[in-house]
Amino acid sequence: SPRDIWDEIVAAAAVPGVTSAPRLQPIETRQLMLQTGMRASMGVKVQAPDLASLEQAALDIEGVLRSSAGVNSGSVNAERVVGSPYLEIHLDRDRLARYGLSISAVQNTISAAIGGVEVTRSVEGRERYPIRVRYQRELRNDVEAMYEILVTAANGAQIPLAEFADIQFTRGPQMIRSENTFLTAYVTFGSAAGFAEVEAVEAARAHLQNAQSSGELRLPLGVSYTFAGSYQQQQSAMETLKVVIPLSLTLIFILLYLQFKQVSTALMVFSGIAVAWGGGFIMLYLYGQSWFANFSIPLITQGVTVREIFQFDVTNLSVAVWVGFLALFGIAVDDGVVMATYLKQRFADGATDTQAAIRDRVVEAGMQRVRPCLMTSATTILALFPVLTATGRGADLMIPMAIPTVGGLTFVVLSMFVVPVLYCWREELRVRYI
Repeated sequence: SPRDIWDEIVAAAAVPGVTSAPRLQPIETRQLMLQTGMRASMGVKVQAPDLASLEQAALDIEGVLRSSAGVNSGSVNAERVVGSPYLEIHLDRDRLARYGLSISAVQNTISAAIGGVEVTRSVEGRERYPIRVRYQRELRNDVEAMYEILVTAANGAQIPLAEFADIQFTRGPQMIRSENTFLTAYVTFGSAAGFAEVEAVEAARAHLQNAQSSGELRLPLGVSYTFAGSYQQQQSAMETLKVVIPLSLTLIFILLYLQFKQVSTALMVFSGIAVAWGGGFIMLYLYGQSWFANFSIPLITQGVTVREIFQFDVTNLSVAVWVGFLALFGIAVDDGVVMATYLKQRFADGATDTQAAIRDRVVEAGMQRVRPCLMTSATTILALFPVLTATGRGADLMIPMAIPTVGGLTFVVLSMFVVPVLYCWREELRVRYI
């Protein structure tokens, strides 16, 4: 699988003290960059008033995060803000004035001698080539040679750069990122095994706060940090789901009441959602167990286990999983509606005044609706099997959505027994007390 290949690459290219790159496709990396501004799904955004404080704070946070329980220590990486070599030419204004030179004249000479200036273009058919003029390489490839660059004074004298300039190499920023007028750097990290993104961020936040309280982490004055990443979209979606899920359950119950005109019958059918809810979580639990479906079917799977075919793995609660539950709620009551509708029709044919007659009528109605209930659930489950075996782009979202739906529909078949039993119990109470 792609994961196996990547693991082999990481093992072969492992270098002490160097973190391997994440297994991201270019398009996924670009999406993360557009969403979060960094090449990771989560990280710490560090802001400081100057580059020195920014680099020191980022390195300190990187060291503390490596010991966080919810963070994969090998994935923690702070941006190295300072590290690129810069060539700086400092001009002595007093000496320039002595020679009658202007700042702009010296800068133009340095730009043309070292960087070059485009004087014309060569046209060859549809091709265009710029022609640049500058000093030969041996006259500009080291500091000593640069000191010999000649600047023409107003009187025509050729004055070497060494007479009025100081040239030196310094370390400077590799890239300057600014947000809200503050210099910004990122400390990216990945979640440890068994931790969802939100859980990893909460664990990292608590770990940094404890480190600051204990004095292990001391940030320079004016430095602040916040957590950023795609998990913020997940938190926003979860806040929306907190409203959408109760609203959907309420609407489902209202529709059931409008269908049966009885609160008791609507509650009987609505009980199928509770059964489906439990079935969805049971399936999520089984997906993470190594022993579940760890077998092959002779002559069909050809030595490949069912677990490998359906890509069983630990699935954390995410927005995709909750969307799958939301879809499950809408179809979990189908079997109950089929059963309760026929029971209502059978009891509308005539009054029953004995316990035996009620039970006979319930059993008869239940037997008539076993096949439709099974067909309703089976067709939906079979339609989702291709989703469970999907690979490639989009599979990481579709599979978590399908798991609770399949698990819930598998267990919601119990509605064939729950609804008739509850319906029979209500009718018996009605005969006994009314």
